[in-house]
Amino acid sequence: MLLNILGPLSVLFIAALPAVEAANSFAGSNLYYAAGLYEDDRTTLLEGLQSAGMKILRVWLDGQSSSQKGTNINTFPDLEPSKICDGDASCYDDTVLERLDDFMVAAHSYGIKLLIDMHSYNALAAGDVYGRAYNKEGFYTNSDAQSAFDQRLIHVVNHVHTTLGKPWKELSDYIFGFEAENEAMIGDGQTFIQDNQQWQCDRAGTIKGQLGDNSGILILTGGESWMAESVQPDFLKCDALDVISIHAYSPGDLSTSAIQTYVKQAQSAGKKLILEEWGACYYDTSNNDCPSGSVLSSSTRNANIKNWADNISAAGLPWLYWQVLPNADPHYSTDYEIGLVNDASWSTLKSAAQAALQAEAAFDFSAYLL
Repeated sequence: MLLNILGPLSVLFIAALPAVEAANSFAGSNLYYAAGLYEDDRTTLLEGLQSAGMKILRVWLDGQSSSQKGTNINTFPDLEPSKICDGDASCYDDTVLERLDDFMVAAHSYGIKLLIDMHSYNALAAGDVYGRAYNKEGFYTNSDAQSAFDQRLIHVVNHVHTTLGKPWKELSDYIFGFEAENEAMIGDGQTFIQDNQQWQCDRAGTIKGQLGDNSGILILTGGESWMAESVQPDFLKCDALDVISIHAYSPGDLSTSAIQTYVKQAQSAGKKLILEEWGACYYDTSNNDCPSGSVLSSSTRNANIKNWADNISAAGLPWLYWQVLPNADPHYSTDYEIGLVNDASWSTLKSAAQAALQAEAAFDFSAYLL
């Protein structure tokens, strides 16, 4: 109809319209104990991630009291080491926040932002201050627990960076996103998660209330145990949530067609998706149950890495691998890790991450990346 109206001018008019380019995808990694890295290991990690074109590193705030995954770390306490602080600024131990202050500045120089989990179900289940006070279910259902935990979230996003002099909630050049908790409620079962979806939205509302609507920092869910559990209907309806985080280790969940089902749901709801945790087992046991077994050949494991990464990228999702280590992988139990030192699978993961940068994305994250 427009062509008929404009006649000969139509070609000029259409040529003047700006070209619409699809956004490209990206990859990243997790390292839950990043706050404990010494400078040499930090540099090794960031150089490795940069060489792979990885854009995001997901980190946690839970304290660590010993070396992890073969990495010799500078140990650090929990943010709330001995009691629930409930907003008492003098009660929080900010060591982990100050360690990440340094880390995020270093990461920025390598083109990498941090995705910050402000608590994890792992800590709760291990009996941290919230686990001792409320147990694994009461933490999510008790109004006092929710109020006190909200104060933790508020404390974190308002932490003033020790060198940049601004609160974290204003550091969109350094922080990709915040998550209230890693894998909230997973130990309580899928029905419990379904019955308590509002917990996620309420925590996101607390974070959004601090960030505002135009912070340039995303609010994510932190994932669950598998695809269907990670994408709950009320998460998709929650105004305060920007991104639904998927954790998936089963090969069935890592097929392009399976992922696309959830891509369509998120697009219809106006939300973004990210495959925030996935990995290829070092052993020949089921990929989503990987504590031990016979060692896979390098060629088989590398084929799994390439195949699943290609599937995820083909479905239009960015992804974060669990996990890239700044050292040789010691192959401890539940071994998905890939080391930057003498690991036969690093070059494959690196190539897959570089390929993700060329893949067309179903969601545009470009405004949130360096």
